[in-house]
Amino acid sequence: MTRFDLSGKSAIVTGAGSGLGRHFALTLARVGARVALVGREVDPLARLAVEIEAFDGRAVSIKADVRDPPSVRHAIEAAETELGAIGILVNNAGTAISKPLLDQTEEDWDLVVDTNLKGAWLVAQETARHMVRLGHGGSIVNIASVLGVKASSHVPGYAASKAGLIQLTKSMALELAAHKIRVNAICPGYFPSDMTKGFFSTPQGDKLIRSIPQRRIGDLADLDGPLLLLASDAGAYMTGSVLVVDGGLSL
Repeated sequence: MTRFDLSGKSAIVTGAGSGLGRHFALTLARVGARVALVGREVDPLARLAVEIEAFDGRAVSIKADVRDPPSVRHAIEAAETELGAIGILVNNAGTAISKPLLDQTEEDWDLVVDTNLKGAWLVAQETARHMVRLGHGGSIVNIASVLGVKASSHVPGYAASKAGLIQLTKSMALELAAHKIRVNAICPGYFPSDMTKGFFSTPQGDKLIRSIPQRRIGDLADLDGPLLLLASDAGAYMTGSVLVVDGGLSL
């Protein structure tokens, strides 16, 4: 299955210090990609880089805040300097604040939407400019959420930002196809992460698991196939696609 091989490719993963982003970076590195690990905290990125280099992978850690345009520009420039032309972006950085709608503040809204939607736009736009300038095309994979397609309470900013990211994915795919840049999205359901840690051992968490047709939360490895399909030449005729990986929850 050589079309899934990413040897010789360079990738950026945002929010790579923990959770899904960390797993995505490891997955890409294990199939040959050189990976720029982007996040706000350097120490977890540095530890992940050491882990990748232990199996003869190549990784660099880059501190950046996706909400800040100069920081984003610096990150893309640093990735190009260290790894060469960037062919893959996994736009993963995100956050959530869970509390009743009437208790949400403007600051809560701004933090979540600026990180999940504006931040994703800034990173995708700057990476696309890099790809267009070098003329080699590439793949942008936006990490949305099942809550972008399915309603849920207590997370209005998160749900709105992820729904917006899905539509942004389609708009970018439409415009960037002429530059041989594919833009797709993955909508994970519930997976183990810092944001869900501890919840699934509670009665509310157990109730949610029982509402999933497969009666389980996802294993991180369940995202490997969708990620590699969209990042590699195996998905060369896919753009504007939204892959929901949720065990049937959205049904």
